[in-house]
Amino acid sequence: MNGAHAAIANDCAACHNGNYNNTPNTCVGCHQSDYNQTNDPNHAAQQFPTDCAICHSESAWVPSTFDHNGIYPLNGAHAAIANDCAACHINGNYNNTPNTCAGCHTPDYNQSTNPNHAALAIPTDCADCHTTNGWEPATFDIHNNYYQLNGAHAAIANDCAACHNGNYNNTPNTCVGCHINEYNQTNDPDHAAAQFPTNCASCHSETAWVPSTFDHNTFYPLNGAHAALNCNACHINGNYNNVPNTCFGCHQSDYNQTNNPNHASAGFPTTCLDCHTETAWTPANFDHDDMYFPIYSGSHENAWDQCIDCHTNPNNYSIFSCTVCHLSQETNNDHQGVQGYAYSSPACYSCHPNGD
Repeated sequence: MNGAHAAIANDCAACHNGNYNNTPNTCVGCHQSDYNQTNDPNHAAQQFPTDCAICHSESAWVPSTFDHNGIYPLNGAHAAIANDCAACHINGNYNNTPNTCAGCHTPDYNQSTNPNHAALAIPTDCADCHTTNGWEPATFDIHNNYYQLNGAHAAIANDCAACHNGNYNNTPNTCVGCHINEYNQTNDPDHAAAQFPTNCASCHSETAWVPSTFDHNTFYPLNGAHAALNCNACHINGNYNNVPNTCFGCHQSDYNQTNNPNHASAGFPTTCLDCHTETAWTPANFDHDDMYFPIYSGSHENAWDQCIDCHTNPNNYSIFSCTVCHLSQETNNDHQGVQGYAYSSPACYSCHPNGD
């Protein structure tokens, strides 16, 4: 005899009512009427178990010791309605009350328009974005779990329609997926015609579409006269795929048209930088004096007009002639008594390699 029972320990009739043979020894055996009369909740209608000790103690029938947390924790906004059973257990239904968020909050789900959860088939696991503190604001992590919103994107983080346009299932997660219009409309250079790669991040940042961060130096440094050119000067007809990256690749026409000396017929090497700079095609910086023979200094300075004056074979500049200018009579007279003298260009060069 514990609790309230101890108070009636000497009042045998309170329980036995003169019958000591079949007196119940279970709670419900004596408290069936309490069970039947209880309506908050209605135990009988809801077919609550008759093991009273699950929720009640011997101290008193009320209040009960039922712990709702054992079934469904009441946290946040739920805690405020812990004593309002009917708020969740509609019409006294304690048997089939949902124990999932969506089970109770489907109306909230259906009525949400920003975004429209139902139309977009957003998952019904409400806890992904919401807490029990309140249906709103949601705790959805502004995009970072799906697509980082940085730079200009961050400024539209709360304007869902700007990217989703009401579609949250198939929204692209690549740059070109959203920026294909910018790609198609860009004409300096024309991305589409030039078949530029659609990996926008190669040249653009999330700060803004323009200016781009494309660094031409990664492919070909633009120095000297090249720095002043526009794209079309080299990328003819919008060709950005097969543009040469060698001097000769672009300057073959200059090479072919040069006639002083004639590069093509003379078989000059096509390594243009040997003689030219990026400042201009002319004048060349070919150093004839130090590399071969002094013609811009010493006795031969201003003694010639064109290469052909000495290089009499325009198809082969390894052939040269000293005797075109240095006639035999004069030369022979100057070399009287010189042992091994011969009147020939190779002999002249052999003895006078510096033009002296």
